[in-house]
Amino acid sequence: MDFAAARTMMVDSQVRVNDVTDRALQAAMLAVPRERFCAPDRAFSAYAEVECEIADGRVLMLPREAAKLLSAVEARPGETALAIGAPYAGAVLARLGAKVTAQEANQAVLDVVAPALADAGAETVVAPFDQPHGEGYDIIISEGAVGVRPQAWLDALAVGGRLAVVERTGAAGRGVLYLRGRDGFSRRDLFDAAPPMLTGMTPEPVFSF
Repeated sequence: MDFAAARTMMVDSQVRVNDVTDRALQAAMLAVPRERFCAPDRAFSAYAEVECEIADGRVLMLPREAAKLLSAVEARPGETALAIGAPYAGAVLARLGAKVTAQEANQAVLDVVAPALADAGAETVVAPFDQPHGEGYDIIISEGAVGVRPQAWLDALAVGGRLAVVERTGAAGRGVLYLRGRDGFSRRDLFDAAPPMLTGMTPEPVFSF
């Protein structure tokens, strides 16, 4: 399979047409080998409009949705970024010049994506998704959905930092952007999306009697 040609088709048919006009981001997506973030036997589906499996049921976010989240954070060279359950997005951010830490909760997933992340210059760590590694980040991004406001992630942002994630309840979800100010957080809706939920990022069940 000609993966370079497939990347061009992906950017032309799934990214540019969905109002992602940042040329540096488009170039980064053309350069990052998305197929290396899929299970080896699923690499052929890396550029299709499907959620490509990584391992143990974890999947990559659709290219369109990942591109829109990446566009929203407006990454700048030299910024620090935490990619939580977002290995592909993390590699794209590294290509854009960010200093990236990629956090995974499952070693089996990290085993698949670690070589490509290392080649991209990103650091990797294994920790539960609800416990972000480090603090003071300019950018936090996730390719999975969360069912509750990820306050621990927000607290890991520096002032001026941005968090891009999908908040999902039931079948529906919305990509959102948070911005940390000196006196709190602002939130902006971005687009409809419903990627799978990240492990440990669903609301605790509430029992009533």
